[in-house]
Amino acid sequence: MSVNVIPVSTAADLRTFIRLPAHLHDRRPNQVLPLWGDEEAYHDPKRNPALKGCTLVRYLAKRDGVVVGRVMGIIHAGHNAMHASRTARFSQLDAIDDPRVTAALVSAVEVWARGQGMDSMIGPFGLSDKDPQGFQIEGFEHLPVLASPTNASHLPKHVEGLGYTKHADALAYRVPIPEKLPAGYYRVAERLQASGEFHMVPMPSRKALKPWILPVLRLVNITYADLLGFVPMDEEEMKHLAAQYMPVLDPDFVKILANRANEPVAFVVAMPDMSEGLLKAKGSLFPFGFLHILLAMRRTKQLDLFLGAVHPLWQKHGLTCMLAIELLGQARKRGMTYFDSHLILGSNTAMRGEVERLSGEVWKRYRVYGKGL
Repeated sequence: MSVNVIPVSTAADLRTFIRLPAHLHDRRPNQVLPLWGDEEAYHDPKRNPALKGCTLVRYLAKRDGVVVGRVMGIIHAGHNAMHASRTARFSQLDAIDDPRVTAALVSAVEVWARGQGMDSMIGPFGLSDKDPQGFQIEGFEHLPVLASPTNASHLPKHVEGLGYTKHADALAYRVPIPEKLPAGYYRVAERLQASGEFHMVPMPSRKALKPWILPVLRLVNITYADLLGFVPMDEEEMKHLAAQYMPVLDPDFVKILANRANEPVAFVVAMPDMSEGLLKAKGSLFPFGFLHILLAMRRTKQLDLFLGAVHPLWQKHGLTCMLAIELLGQARKRGMTYFDSHLILGSNTAMRGEVERLSGEVWKRYRVYGKGL
């Protein structure tokens, strides 16, 4: 059975590319499909400003006339210029459990990348660090959370068979929410509060949250500079990200510390887990998908950390103690018993140590692969 790879060149091809995960036959029972509306927006330059700084190619693989795989190739000129590199990325790789299909797709991106003057490739890695990154390689028995990768378990083995090796690992921890945090947290928080330097921003409603979104994202630009794949967001990207997530943010789980000038210096954003609802929604918000999601968020015992940062000038001063007390205290009030840490780079020993001190255990592992071209 021959495998043919064709470029995505029409609107119909793109729709097939986007919807393909729902049609591949060898999926695990707890596969969570993306929301199709979000995926369509992701691939639309008019709705996704992150596309404007990238050169892209998309391919579909056919075996005996049936579409059995897909992949996107990305060259992020801005990131390459920042790091004096010539690195391409493969993203949204999905295929049936046939190594020849994966090989044909990845090879097509490699040929394209060489033609663009690239000398290495990493993946899975999207348009930015805010996209799902890496293949999940452990913890397939657990449902994926929003903004974390999910994939068929055979794909990492296929890619390793093509000569790709570990570029970076990221870990997700399952952390119990204690009735009371260790005493040291409260001592540090009391000292910081007594200093008068910082205050917790009241967040009674989404209306109160809205004016803080852009200042918080500007803080992300300052603090995330050294993260894998990070490129600073411009104002358009910030507004896009804010519009995408504002409808699902719960003000109870957005904690912001501000200084005397009322500028954000640290924050954390979390949300009740919606994975069970996404599973039932099967990619569609309507007619009943949004109800499944809302009900799941109301019933869940799991809080999902989503985003957080501390200004470089105030790192290692204990501001995370104040955030943790507020956030986890609110989670306890809402009946939650544990949280998902979101992805922490394996090399980030400080953050890993913090969640491990709270008895966090790794329950999912993700890997970004790399190869010289």
